[in-house]
Amino acid sequence: MFRNELCGSGVGARVTAAQYATDTTTLSNIVEEIYDGIGPKPLIISPGGFFDANWFKEFINKTTDILDVVTHHIYNLGAGVDKGLVEKILNPSYLDGLADPFKQLENILETSGTSASAWVGEAGGAYNSGHHLVTDAFVFSFWYLDQLGMSAVYDTKTYCRQTLIGGNYGLLNTTTFEPNPDYYSALLWHRLMGETVLSTNFTGSKKMRSYAHCAKESDGITLLLINLDNLTTINVNLSANTLLKSRAQIELVTQDTKTGESTTREEYHLTAKDGDLHSQTMMLNGNELTVNSAGDIPPLEPLLVNSLEPISVAPYSIVFVHIPYLTLNACGNLVMEF
Repeated sequence: MFRNELCGSGVGARVTAAQYATDTTTLSNIVEEIYDGIGPKPLIISPGGFFDANWFKEFINKTTDILDVVTHHIYNLGAGVDKGLVEKILNPSYLDGLADPFKQLENILETSGTSASAWVGEAGGAYNSGHHLVTDAFVFSFWYLDQLGMSAVYDTKTYCRQTLIGGNYGLLNTTTFEPNPDYYSALLWHRLMGETVLSTNFTGSKKMRSYAHCAKESDGITLLLINLDNLTTINVNLSANTLLKSRAQIELVTQDTKTGESTTREEYHLTAKDGDLHSQTMMLNGNELTVNSAGDIPPLEPLLVNSLEPISVAPYSIVFVHIPYLTLNACGNLVMEF
């Protein structure tokens, strides 16, 4: 990266895709010369700016054989001073519209012939340092986890959060260095969601967001369910069949019927302390998440729930559900219905 955010229209300055491709090729040649006979070589990661479909397509087509990673930045909620940030985060139609850059970049990479992967190189949601008690509070986990799920659907391999510490969008409190809610959201995602993404579809309230992956380092699958409704608890039941598809698919529906054999699943229910979306304290299964006097992260223990019970997603809550008894032939080629 030669300077920050030069692609597309740029921020303060811009470089054409053709010039950027020439410069990236020069960089690649330098790396090859310096690391001749030495491995592993540094990755060529570029361009590090906001997505512009025409610019990215031209740039990728001119650097097909040398790029390892195509990276773009995301501040898709607008300015941190925007008083409507929470309304955007809680609006499923707005969130749906944020998929376009992921979808378009995936298509460009697939059609270009490159082996490069898509990364989000920087994402703080709201630019100019975010907004205190929004981008560093519980409500921001709705946006953050939805972004992680959405980007993975479109084959984004890495999602870099802005920041670990600093500004109003850090994962750590800038004064106490204790975790903000998104830290725990990221940690649960890291521990529970494997690399294989399963197609999901929820039939019911538009305010339910749903994602599913093969479980990480464990049998079964993990669901991520996000309820943006402030009043309605949504109950979800599960059934499975063995129809073969090109990609495993998850179907989610609200039901009252309980069927199947009894076994146990693991649930992680995330809510805001005292129901305050602007709280900087996250609750896990009703227990406050705080570090101890030594600064140790608390254990993130699940609830064990009988499989015959519906998955109950409370208003304004997030639930990770690990279902270890669903083995999908290495998480492929089985249609699942919920």
